[in-house]
Amino acid sequence: MPEAPDTNPNGLELDHGATNADHATHQMGNRERALKYIEDVTGNAADIQINVLSEILSRSAHVEYLRRHGLDGRTDPHSFKNFIPVVTYDDLKPDIDRIANGDTSPILSSKPISEFLTSSGTSGGERKLMPTIEEELDRRALLYSLLMPVMSQYVEGLNEGKGMYFLFVKSEAKTPGGLLARPVLTSYYKSSHFKDRPFDPYTNYTSPNDTILCPDSFQSMYSQLLCGLCQNDQVLRVGAVFASGFIRAIKFLENHWVALCNDIRTGRIDPKITDPSVREAVMKLLKPNPQLAAFVEAECVKESWKGIIPRLWPNTKYVDVIVTGTMSQYIPTLDYYSNGLPLVCTMYASSECYFGLNLNPLCDPSEVSYTLMPTMAYFEFLPLNKKNGLTNTGSHPDQQQLVDLVDVKLAREYELVVTTYSGLYRYRVGDILRVAGFKNKAPQFNFVCRKNVVLSIDSDKTDEVELQNAVNNAANHLLQSGASLTEYTSCADTSTVPGHYVLYWEISNLSDQTSIPPSVFEDCCLAVEESLNSVYRQGRVSDKSIGPLEIRVVENGTFDKLMDFSLSLGASINQYKTPRCVKYAPIIELLNSKVVSSYFSPKCPKWTPGHRKWCTLD
Repeated sequence: MPEAPDTNPNGLELDHGATNADHATHQMGNRERALKYIEDVTGNAADIQINVLSEILSRSAHVEYLRRHGLDGRTDPHSFKNFIPVVTYDDLKPDIDRIANGDTSPILSSKPISEFLTSSGTSGGERKLMPTIEEELDRRALLYSLLMPVMSQYVEGLNEGKGMYFLFVKSEAKTPGGLLARPVLTSYYKSSHFKDRPFDPYTNYTSPNDTILCPDSFQSMYSQLLCGLCQNDQVLRVGAVFASGFIRAIKFLENHWVALCNDIRTGRIDPKITDPSVREAVMKLLKPNPQLAAFVEAECVKESWKGIIPRLWPNTKYVDVIVTGTMSQYIPTLDYYSNGLPLVCTMYASSECYFGLNLNPLCDPSEVSYTLMPTMAYFEFLPLNKKNGLTNTGSHPDQQQLVDLVDVKLAREYELVVTTYSGLYRYRVGDILRVAGFKNKAPQFNFVCRKNVVLSIDSDKTDEVELQNAVNNAANHLLQSGASLTEYTSCADTSTVPGHYVLYWEISNLSDQTSIPPSVFEDCCLAVEESLNSVYRQGRVSDKSIGPLEIRVVENGTFDKLMDFSLSLGASINQYKTPRCVKYAPIIELLNSKVVSSYFSPKCPKWTPGHRKWCTLD
């Protein structure tokens, strides 16, 4: 990922150097300064957190939100915790809507809101809008600047080649007030911090900027793969943001390697790539190379694609993707394609805030922990209820139950709460974290899960309530055939690329009709998809990151057998309820063994770019 500009708001200077001859010296200096910075801020985490809170409250002393809650300019932690409630997105939505509709008064932040970052967490079926300010780009760039100095402690020679990363921009919209609303990575890739970054061997990618910034997902993927193949001997590391995205790139290669080889052989890019800036950028790299084309073709034509990554990019040292949380379901597939190359998760970030780093990047994916950088925001933690495994219910839990960054306890689980420079105060992010250890005085956390999420393939997040409503809407289609839905569960099937949602339905016929037309179940599939949130539908329609939803009808009595199996594993018969999502392999095997028919959504659900209340960009 890209490194920071020469200066940043937290006082760390990173000199990129002016000439190639100076790079080695400069890189060593950059690395040492970055590592010292990490030591300093983690060693003084408590004091830094107090200073961060004081700075946020001082600059926001007169914003409407803080005055409304009676803080009256006070900047000390005690007053902050006594007066400011812990909130969810729904609590802030009225203020956010005012800003989105054009109110420029200091509602949440004393500095102008520069744009909204669209969170993949959903609210009422739509993306959440996270306010941000211009300087936050510097803070994100700072965290990026620490990644390679950390990585270079474990892997030598990373400055001697390139990274093949599949990076993409997504759709943007404008709010009625004229502010851009877009995903955080799209915001970053389109910023000068990324586009105008000085040359640095650690941020030297095989993909030219124009291929990354191309809004057409097919042209972007095709051109990035073509550039990666043309420079295959220079590639030292490969990756994408999510594991699912990287696997999609490999599947894309599987489907289009013939055309790509033809481009490499002839030195001419396929006519399907029509974006002029993409064609120009690629043609600077693409030269006729029949030998390379023959090599790629010889590997791709083989029946097995096991180890295709080191076969095509033989100098690859690791795969850089997120494989924590729901992305862990892709680990076996990544291991297959990479022949067991290290899977590296480098950082922890969200639309609300960039949080921290993995300081032991070559650890096993199951042991990944992130060290929160105390300069990024003011962090608090809501302990999980030991009885039911949930955080306190309601928007405003007892303030005394929140724990400061340096006071969390080893092996305990918490929900993350942040106060940011951009105008979020004691905001519940929804991530559940477990304390894994400490770096000096700063805790390190395992990412456990996203609260309430039961299904996820890519950046989509579907909770149990949303799934239940979608299934209810779809099940109405059964009534016309005299049937009803008896019971259901679900899983995320990642054996296909892209992955897709699977619903297991047990049906009871209420009439003498012995069969239900396939078209009815196809209508049910589409009805479920139409009922899911816009993030899911964008993944289906625009990003192509999610495959068609599938309903698998199981034989009668299947869910009784599922209960029997769960009881045999120690579940209580008095407390048993059908799980709405299953992940345990033996249970999925049991369900699949009872499938009598299977149906897929016949077409994509409806989706249009932007929030339903926004005007979309031309």
